[in-house]
Amino acid sequence: MRSRLLTTAVLLALAALMPVARASEAPPVLIAPDASDDPAVRTLGPLMTAEFALQAGRLDEAADAYLEAAGEARDPLLAERATRISLLTPDDARTARALGLWRELGAEGLDLLAAEASLSLRQGQERKARRQLSDLLAMPEPGGWRQAFGVLATGSHDPAQSARVLEYLVKRDRIPAQLEAWMAFGGLALRLDSPALVEAIVERVIAHFPGEPRVALLRASQLREAGEADAAREVLAGIDPKAARDPVLRQSIAHEYDRLGDLDLAEQTLARGPQDDQSYATRASLLARDEDKVALTALYDELRQDAAAPEPARRLLLGQIAEFLERHEEALDWYAGVPGGLLRWQARLRGANVLHELDRGDEAYAALAAIQTDAAAPDPARQDAYLLEAALHQEDKDDAAEMEAFARGLATFPDAPEILYARALAWERRDDIPRAEADFRKILVIEPDSVAALNALGYTLADRTTRYQEALELINRARTAQPENAAIIDSYGWVLYRLGRPQEAVVELRRALALQEDAEIAAHLAEVLWVLGKRDEARKVFEQSRAIDPENRSLRRALEKLGLPLDPPADGGGGASDEGNEGGPGNRASGGVTAA
Repeated sequence: MRSRLLTTAVLLALAALMPVARASEAPPVLIAPDASDDPAVRTLGPLMTAEFALQAGRLDEAADAYLEAAGEARDPLLAERATRISLLTPDDARTARALGLWRELGAEGLDLLAAEASLSLRQGQERKARRQLSDLLAMPEPGGWRQAFGVLATGSHDPAQSARVLEYLVKRDRIPAQLEAWMAFGGLALRLDSPALVEAIVERVIAHFPGEPRVALLRASQLREAGEADAAREVLAGIDPKAARDPVLRQSIAHEYDRLGDLDLAEQTLARGPQDDQSYATRASLLARDEDKVALTALYDELRQDAAAPEPARRLLLGQIAEFLERHEEALDWYAGVPGGLLRWQARLRGANVLHELDRGDEAYAALAAIQTDAAAPDPARQDAYLLEAALHQEDKDDAAEMEAFARGLATFPDAPEILYARALAWERRDDIPRAEADFRKILVIEPDSVAALNALGYTLADRTTRYQEALELINRARTAQPENAAIIDSYGWVLYRLGRPQEAVVELRRALALQEDAEIAAHLAEVLWVLGKRDEARKVFEQSRAIDPENRSLRRALEKLGLPLDPPADGGGGASDEGNEGGPGNRASGGVTAA
């Protein structure tokens, strides 16, 4: 958004500088902006260059031009812009110049300190980074520790380096005495795969906040990550009785049980204390995933008897539970009983899905057509009806009908990004990359700053074509908008790999996986590690991806390409070690689109 505003400002400034000549006057004499004595005029050239370069995804050129414009205008906002864009490039010298100018123009406070610490980490100046982060954590502003957290989570290109610096800060008690801060840094240590550091954080949190149950949650997470599931369960059992009085704690404990695979214990935890529709819905989902139809039936009966005339939200929930229990006719009755209002449209969509489950496809598609043509239906509900119709046709393996549903949806809503995005993914699944690209580009015509479309198109070009430089420019535009988005960092790492830069790629993919535990990111990282000859670590990360989602498309394609078994060995082992053997890049490494 800021780039668009800057472009508008440039055009307005140009218009203001253009004199209006009367018919009787000679045309004005124009001089080149760089020859002007006015700094504002001299700024226009580099500022326009910066804007065009940024829109083209050429970050190096954009950073240079913003830095030049900031120097001419003596504008701290432009200096900040130059710094932030330069931090997305590997040119540390330019980043240092931009930071110096930003500081010279009067910048101070959290943002400047965070940028300086990020640069220090990138340059490997850990002592300097430790000092800057200590200053950041000591700042009186409430956002100080959050900025420090962001630097350690995304500013360093080496998770091991982030762990070392965080260990220093913990040992010297630099983290402020706020439980939220300690819990956040404890979670970061878990993602950085540093069990000794997690242990040190737990010890200090216990000392700072004795008796605080959320500290036990961090301890349970640590034990789970270390593979000590029984010990983690023991810790959770110790704080479980306190959950009835604290709904947030109850949710957190249930989440930990969920991560341990104890769906029944997660549901039992949520069942303690006051209930609402959200807690009931979560419990139902857990029981459905656990395939515990006995307990789910008991919950269903409890909800049915709770009120003779349930509220609309409760009727919708009862319909969903009936779906879980495969009581489809009852589900249809509950959905039909949801009265007017926004929930009515969700209930009608769910009802169409149930009809399809009952193999009453004609009725399902007729129900969706009725929503699509209902003038009283809000536009989002009508668009969802087209999307659901396409999804059901996909389930029926009727490709022609799926694409026809998209076409009708776009005839009604020509500029609906959600429908265009879904159709683009459908084209990509069919290996029709030109049509997928066309839909992504149409989204970008409608919404030029759509981060999801920029990232998806960039990833698709990187993954399914050889247009790697173009892919890099699109992903760079997404990175500029959301530099800490794990999916975008993953796309960036993947395009670096496809460009033949695996050493740089592995750094970015490690960062992405540290930010978000995701099967596709893990599969990408594992493949690059394999190509770099780090076979033992690659196997470990492949297993991490498999544990998250064994059917992940990127995971299975990578395993097939590398000649590795799609399913884990019967004994759970990873095979013989061959660390150091070289692998070779293939023609196509992964599938799917990592959307922001």
